[in-house]
Amino acid sequence: MAGRWMDLGMFNARGIPGADALGIAIEQMVTGIVSPVDSERGLAARLSYLTKTDAGYEAMDRAGIHVSPRTLMAWLAEERIPNKANRSRLDAAYWDLRRRNVAADLKKRLNNNGRGTRIEINPVDQSRVEGRHQRDLSSRSINVRGVWDRAVDAWMDDDVAELDAIWDDIIQDLGSEYDAYSNVSSIGWAA
Repeated sequence: MAGRWMDLGMFNARGIPGADALGIAIEQMVTGIVSPVDSERGLAARLSYLTKTDAGYEAMDRAGIHVSPRTLMAWLAEERIPNKANRSRLDAAYWDLRRRNVAADLKKRLNNNGRGTRIEINPVDQSRVEGRHQRDLSSRSINVRGVWDRAVDAWMDDDVAELDAIWDDIIQDLGSEYDAYSNVSSIGWAA
């Protein structure tokens, strides 16, 4: 992480590390079932999605769902409802599988046939910073190429150190004021 803003809140500036913002922005691209797991429709959709492929069964195993085939069939037939803990595990398994299934698509969309993706970087919120301590920062828009495969892989692995290294690579393109964007309010893109 770039360094001068290591103590971000010292003068009441608010923001998050750029690496965290990058992970959040990637995570927001993952869409799926809107209905909650506690609803009949949400539970049925998750069970259907998870039981269509071997990868779904692997996701359930990673989430700690260890039930007999008979119990699973009863859930699918809507004869029995999983207890609250298993519904929570089913939801975790569903989102784990969604993340894995969309990773390749995310890489393709963000790489954009080698053209990269234009991102908007919104600086830290300085509205509570006393005027004499404020820095002259504005939103920046840059085109980012060559990091998206690494970024999606780091996001998938929850590798914060790698996301941080990628963020440092991205903000290097901002020139001499790159360090002011170590922490940000948010980042966004239309990919």
